[in-house]
Amino acid sequence: MGENIELRTYVFIDRMQPQYAAFLGTVSRGDIPLAGMSQLFLEVAPGSEVYGMLDIALKSGEAKSGFQDVEREFGMIELHSFSVEGVLEAGHSILSRYNLSEKNKILPQVVSSKIINNINPYQAQLFNRFRQGSLVVPSESLCIMEVEPAVYITHAVNEAEKNAEIKIVHFDPVGRYGRLYLSGDESLVKTAMDAAHNAVENLRRS
Repeated sequence: MGENIELRTYVFIDRMQPQYAAFLGTVSRGDIPLAGMSQLFLEVAPGSEVYGMLDIALKSGEAKSGFQDVEREFGMIELHSFSVEGVLEAGHSILSRYNLSEKNKILPQVVSSKIINNINPYQAQLFNRFRQGSLVVPSESLCIMEVEPAVYITHAVNEAEKNAEIKIVHFDPVGRYGRLYLSGDESLVKTAMDAAHNAVENLRRS
């Protein structure tokens, strides 16, 4: 059943951080995720396979979904619950039904990353026009990172928030590249970027 399916990502998040969960709550199209919940993202090609995968997950236990997205190339679903076991069970049910393994997933890589220090007021306003999280304040530092495949950016953002008191301005896990935007004090933004890099690197080794 899984012979023609590409498992692009399989991302487990043990405990959603407060800002991260709040941001997802503003864009969720289904059940609202809350801080402290565990979470799982799957991205596959062809994209329409996510409909059957979500059906399997929802019938396997208590995990609920906030996202069921299909775009031009890929499909993505998200599952969450306060029960770690419930989230993992849902994921394993999908993998088992499709004869897939976590080892089939594509390993993530950081495509680009940069920090803009002492951000100009005009550029801050341009970022604020599209953000769905916190405002970028002039003179703050701003971290921008791109990851491929896109969904891995979720893990990078959550780990960044775990390790530094920064603001989540925006992140987008849909498409070919996932992007994050974090702002705050220069040293804390640097710590957050390092944590995001380490999170991606650790997934490559897992």
